Amino acid sequence: MAESESLRPPEKRPRRFGRSQRRNPQLPIGDESGERRLSLVGHLSELRRVIIICLIAWVATTALAFVFNHLIIKVLEHPLLLALGHTHSPFGAHIVYTGPIEGLSIPFEVAALAGIVLALPVCLWQAWTFIAPALLPRERRLAGPFVLSSLVLFVAGSAFAYLVMPIGLTFLATFLGSDAVYLPDLSSYLSFFEILIVIFGVTFEMPVVLCLLGAVGILSSRKLRRWRRAAIFTIIAVALIITPGADPFTPTFLSIPLILLYEVSIVVISRVFHN
Repeated sequence: MAESESLRPPEKRPRRFGRSQRRNPQLPIGDESGERRLSLVGHLSELRRVIIICLIAWVATTALAFVFNHLIIKVLEHPLLLALGHTHSPFGAHIVYTGPIEGLSIPFEVAALAGIVLALPVCLWQAWTFIAPALLPRERRLAGPFVLSSLVLFVAGSAFAYLVMPIGLTFLATFLGSDAVYLPDLSSYLSFFEILIVIFGVTFEMPVVLCLLGAVGILSSRKLRRWRRAAIFTIIAVALIITPGADPFTPTFLSIPLILLYEVSIVVISRVFHN
């Protein structure tokens, strides 16, 4: 009897997956992780969903902006009108357009760009929902503040450019100092406006990049303090190169807040990430 019991095969015990003995039916075979992993087709389907939602948001905000395009164009013209107030033009504060179809194309262009800005929060949220499943819990906690900070800093940089733009435009409009009449073209001005807004908005993202590198351990506050002089020189040089105007005020107005944001990045990395 004892011999037969010794020959009996041992009983199979149920395998444990984490704290639960039951396997998640959504997990593919051979995957014992606690999170659902999508196949390549699933990722492509999710990416298509994100792109469709972003396009719908952009079309909706563009349509809304087109309804108020006259108000938006007046707001965009305001910095140039302030500069024209310092000139001696016999036409007063008037902006011209010279192309035969610009009266129709400019409102559509302005509405499309305004739609991108208005749809940006939706696009950032959709991008977050797409990449969040692939992140660790700690990375998910950091992603929210990083996305929000990116949006706030871009808006702050664009608003700052809008406020300081009349100073540079006034310098450019009055520097010639002759009897020549300055007649600014609306299309050319809007192109200049868009470039300047994008430059200020993108460069104001510098603290986000530095803090992200600090969060993953690539940078530290000690390194940034050691590189302070080189960083200030680089910021001034880049501001002189990338700003479209030839005036000395625009690169100066870009350099000063970037240097301050560099110092803020050092403090954040030191206190938040203890790096």
